Amino acid sequence: MPRRQKPPRKTKRRNNFFTYIKSPAPDIVRDGIFCFFAFVKYLIAGLGNIGPEYELTRHNAGFLTLDRIADIHKVKFETTRLADKAELKFKGRQLHLIKPNTYMNLSGKAIAYWLQDLKIPKENLLVIVDDIALPFGSLRMRTKGSAAGHNGLKNIELILGTQEYSRLRFGVGNNFAKGQQVDFVLGNFSQNELRDLPTVMDKAGEMVFSFCTIGPERTMSLFNS
Repeated sequence: MPRRQKPPRKTKRRNNFFTYIKSPAPDIVRDGIFCFFAFVKYLIAGLGNIGPEYELTRHNAGFLTLDRIADIHKVKFETTRLADKAELKFKGRQLHLIKPNTYMNLSGKAIAYWLQDLKIPKENLLVIVDDIALPFGSLRMRTKGSAAGHNGLKNIELILGTQEYSRLRFGVGNNFAKGQQVDFVLGNFSQNELRDLPTVMDKAGEMVFSFCTIGPERTMSLFNS
């Protein structure tokens, strides 16, 4: 007598990740999924002046640092609205690098535009700026502070309406006579400084990526001296 076969066992369908995405769901759920995969965006603004006559000047420390980062990560700057701009991805973060082409004294205009256009909060803004109060080669990160007489920072503070934004201060020294500050910052780095510049810029780049991954407080603890 043939054995009675058992009816096939009913298995409960399990929704895997892909069927969950495809299945109907409230917008808030789908939006949540997409937000989970979105890159966190950062705006990294290097300050400087456009034009070949300013390329290697101390005032262009911010431009030079971003150029170094772009070269290492093989991305190119393109001239766009109010800035030369490049993008790169790093550990789930999307870094938007800008070199304002408004000249130093109007840097805030470009920064404000790209913060709004990219919908980046001020907490994710980092400004790289030359600083005569620090010896050449010193790097300090701060989350707020005065402009300390720097025209680029003055304009950023004016346009953003706050001093509370992060900046990476790139020391260029103060080896100038009284009344010669403008000539000094608009002068080229010395030959000895140019020799050491790549090492300093590489450390500045490390601090930029640290800011984007572990935040400014831990970065300051690790790098500031």
